Amino acid sequence: MKLGPKPREIPVYVVVPPRVLLLDVAGPIEVLRKANLEQNAVHFAVTYVGSTPSTGTSIGLAVSGIWPLPTRLPDDALLVVPGSAEIPLGGVTTSPEMVQVQEADIVDWLKIAIRPGIRVISICSGALLVARAGLLDNYDCTTHHACTEELAQLAPSARVRHNRLYVEDGERLTSAGVTAGIDLMLHIVAQTVGHGCALAVARYLVVYLRRGGADPQLSPWLEGRNHIHPAVHRTQDAVAADPAREWSVATLARLSAASPRNLSRLFNEHTGMSVTEYVNRMRVALAREILAGPRLDMETVAERAGYASTRQLRRAWGRLHDLPPSRMRDGDALP
Repeated sequence: MKLGPKPREIPVYVVVPPRVLLLDVAGPIEVLRKANLEQNAVHFAVTYVGSTPSTGTSIGLAVSGIWPLPTRLPDDALLVVPGSAEIPLGGVTTSPEMVQVQEADIVDWLKIAIRPGIRVISICSGALLVARAGLLDNYDCTTHHACTEELAQLAPSARVRHNRLYVEDGERLTSAGVTAGIDLMLHIVAQTVGHGCALAVARYLVVYLRRGGADPQLSPWLEGRNHIHPAVHRTQDAVAADPAREWSVATLARLSAASPRNLSRLFNEHTGMSVTEYVNRMRVALAREILAGPRLDMETVAERAGYASTRQLRRAWGRLHDLPPSRMRDGDALP
């Protein structure tokens, strides 16, 4: 039996502070667990670390199996710093004095453990620990709306962004409260593995993929996905995984185990658009990503996005955007 290539392993370290907000850990890491199951190219290897081998959580449940803070992190590690609750369910399980000691241990460790090449991901009030370590100085960042003033005080040189789901600035990725950590981790999966995997994980978690941390609207990669019809999802998964392929309604109907006529009806009913329109939206989204990357001539962009000519690309693009694709290349923002 021939084995496939070994997946690239990405080490992920989750710092577990005292009174940790359990959803800050469970949500984002569930994204990684499902991403590991969806594909074989990348494996997220998760390790939980902290200043104590066990701790209480926001909901009164204790967690254990926490490893000591490592002396050195791997060069390409992702470090996740979740938030904590002021008053856990059932009352305070750790004294305020002990909480201060444990948090100080984490902050001191962050100061020496983080170096270039390590991406720091904070969830909710976890940004406050990162800020205390001086790791957000001169960075764009965000946190839970109840903590933004404190974050600004802890990191006066940081550019604290309000009303953001998440903010990415170089190797610092910060998110707002609780469930926004899922949005941020889906964004990381999309960057690392691809949109197809991120879409599958988002659908499994029954959440939306958003275009970016500053944008509450749906990503073009998840438009028309607010339904639970399995045949339509199979069709959309196939197109999103390879938009440039020559997709006909007949081909997609075979994949979805429906007749072409029935697939067209289901698609309009559940997505609000035709199969052809959906394919074009995915191709335009792909072209947009290509344009945002290394500079290529427009003919190559059109070809890689599945269009036979630049004229076809511009025509499809014009149905969705007011500005032509060349203006995106020139740095203009597109809606």
